[in-house]
Amino acid sequence: MFRGANRFEIDRIMKVYDRARALMAESGNPSQWGDNYPSREMIEKDIQSNRLFVYTVNGQMEAVFAFILGQDPTYAVIEDGAWLSDCPYGTIHRLASAGLHPHAADAVIAWCQERCESLRADTHADNKAMQHILEKNGFVRCGIIHVANGSPRIAYQKLPQR
Repeated sequence: MFRGANRFEIDRIMKVYDRARALMAESGNPSQWGDNYPSREMIEKDIQSNRLFVYTVNGQMEAVFAFILGQDPTYAVIEDGAWLSDCPYGTIHRLASAGLHPHAADAVIAWCQERCESLRADTHADNKAMQHILEKNGFVRCGIIHVANGSPRIAYQKLPQR
């Protein structure tokens, strides 16, 4: 089941993100989220803006993610490539799994795809796990974007299946 996150579960959400940061560091990607991304304040803002969602199975939180419909300013400039389409899109950010349910990320992507014409996402060059997840779910590498702090990310887009 998918639903909007609520402020009463922030501690549980932060534990999911703690787990994700630890796994990133163990797999050779210690710098993408560092020690404190996303911050509690960012998560609170995402909840207040109705853009943070949780995926639950049998009442257990399996994944947490931000899903944003509409233009993302981070994606306004793309280098070394181009977007597949300029059609309206949704963006998946800050996807993290609790590690309890295999393929939780696949379920998140499918749910998001049902809600928009096209999906975009980005990830760090060292995040091989996320690159694999995106590519096996039909995302195509489109180029390089830069996040707010200026660091590069591989940009992906998935168009609807016809």
